[in-house]
Amino acid sequence: MGAHGSNLDAILEEDMHHWYNKFMRESPSGLITLFELKSMLQMKGMTEEASSYVDQIFLTFDMDGDGYIDFVEYIAAVSLLLKGEINQKLKWYFKLFDQDGNGKIDKDEMETIFKAIQDITRSYEIPPEDIVTLVYEKIDINGEGELTLEEFISGARLHSDIMDMLSKMMDLTHVLEIIVMGQRTTAVN
Repeated sequence: MGAHGSNLDAILEEDMHHWYNKFMRESPSGLITLFELKSMLQMKGMTEEASSYVDQIFLTFDMDGDGYIDFVEYIAAVSLLLKGEINQKLKWYFKLFDQDGNGKIDKDEMETIFKAIQDITRSYEIPPEDIVTLVYEKIDINGEGELTLEEFISGARLHSDIMDMLSKMMDLTHVLEIIVMGQRTTAVN
């Protein structure tokens, strides 16, 4: 997780009262809306894919579906992303990829998320379609062009290169760091 991980690990070690105060300073209502999250991340000028990706992040953090991320949901998300077990993280990644909520990830859904990640990070080393092709060649054993949660988890766990790639690309510590630390930097340098 690099530098982001070490900064957030230090935050996690602080006492909860102090951390709560930081959260409330950034979001005095105690709730973060999708609009506020996009403002924090300075989403102006981002592509539609990047905006959709942030929408999906928001929906997965908003565990009770009330349209807000509250402090408890935020703490749960941080804990999952930083300290969660591999299976928990893979379930979270699956939920993020499964944009239509049908319990399966198709190639278009995965490609859309990878394009969005690249738009946000401005890192275009590997074309998203190449990443998707690699993932599906290795873990879509039935060749259906869709992955169920079980296929996704078992396939990712079986292939360390896929797991490493997912871990790097799906690293959201920069998003969490902006929310907690109140950094107002440009979306990407």
